[in-house]
Amino acid sequence: MASEEYDCIVIGAGIQGSFTAYHLAKNKKKTLLLDQFFLPHSRGSSHGQTRIIRKAYEEDFYVHMVEGSYELWARLEREAGVKLITRTGLLLMGPENAKDFQLVKSSMQNNGIPAVFLQRHEFSQHIPNVNLTPGDGALVETTAGVLFADRAVRAAQMVFQGYGGEIKDGQKVLQIEPGSVVTVKTGSGIYRAKSLVIAAGAWCNELLTHVGLQLPLQVLKINVCYWKEKVPGSYSVKNRFPCFIQLHPKEAENDIYGLPSNEYPGLMKLCYHSGSETNPDERDKQTDKSDVEVLSRYIVRCFPGLVPVPSVVESCMYTVTPDQNFVLDHHPTYRNIVIGAGFSGHGFKFSPVVGKVLSELSMGQVPSYDLSPFRIDRFSTQPKSAL
Repeated sequence: MASEEYDCIVIGAGIQGSFTAYHLAKNKKKTLLLDQFFLPHSRGSSHGQTRIIRKAYEEDFYVHMVEGSYELWARLEREAGVKLITRTGLLLMGPENAKDFQLVKSSMQNNGIPAVFLQRHEFSQHIPNVNLTPGDGALVETTAGVLFADRAVRAAQMVFQGYGGEIKDGQKVLQIEPGSVVTVKTGSGIYRAKSLVIAAGAWCNELLTHVGLQLPLQVLKINVCYWKEKVPGSYSVKNRFPCFIQLHPKEAENDIYGLPSNEYPGLMKLCYHSGSETNPDERDKQTDKSDVEVLSRYIVRCFPGLVPVPSVVESCMYTVTPDQNFVLDHHPTYRNIVIGAGFSGHGFKFSPVVGKVLSELSMGQVPSYDLSPFRIDRFSTQPKSAL
């Protein structure tokens, strides 16, 4: 078996791990990026063609991280020579007097985020083919858009390799031995490094068992649904239809979101921002479709230009923390083991900054952003430890 030494090993070649490896290699660190599956694959949380990028957040710390991410996404576009973002705007709808709608609105005003606040009488003029729920307010964040996800993962990995980084796929981690030098054993080799970053998505807790830690993470299977336009182009990116988020839909507890038809011509991506708990290795055994029924009812009521039966249903996974905020921190016992986890279905847009701060933690540097919202010790009960 091969035995090699590195400055850093990153486990998990999704978007967060790939960007972490990218930043490490850019800082001239000899870096190995490991993934248990052969790349590219659709078993985790980073596949699929599109994600929303937006600054419409309640929390200032997320707004500032997205602003930094935009700059780093643009840099990756230049380095890789590919287009990764298309500007569409983001339509945010929700009960006008609800706390979260008002907090997002205030955050956008306080942070100077370009937005148009739509009055009810002018809504249909600006947003055709959508019925605004009585009592809902609506605003459009004009700089938001669509991220091309698969393309972004490939670009980050390609540039990482261009900086001398090494990717080994099809290598499931069997053992992690902490120490001043961390040893990682897979079915194909033994690898050692001064530091380790675990960014393994839904498999994070499985890996953390090797280092005596468990985090309060819940893995959910998400049904990613695409719905046919009754009139082709009605909700198309070419016709400047925006991404959208519906807060507090009448049909369900969690938000609904969507992206304009683009990746599959004539089909709009419209999804429920939650799912049913699953084992990541047995994801496809989870067949609950109650979320699809919720979406069908919502479409009948609010998106009359869509056929309310999905044409395509794909699978993804969220790894969710109790407060929906990420975990970006050192291992409580081993400072040279860094954890990036719990991206809770909204982390993709932040990945350039997430990768940057995880690489800084790995290199022993002061992180570029305040990570207090993302520390492990914030959880009310201490994470389980066998140490």
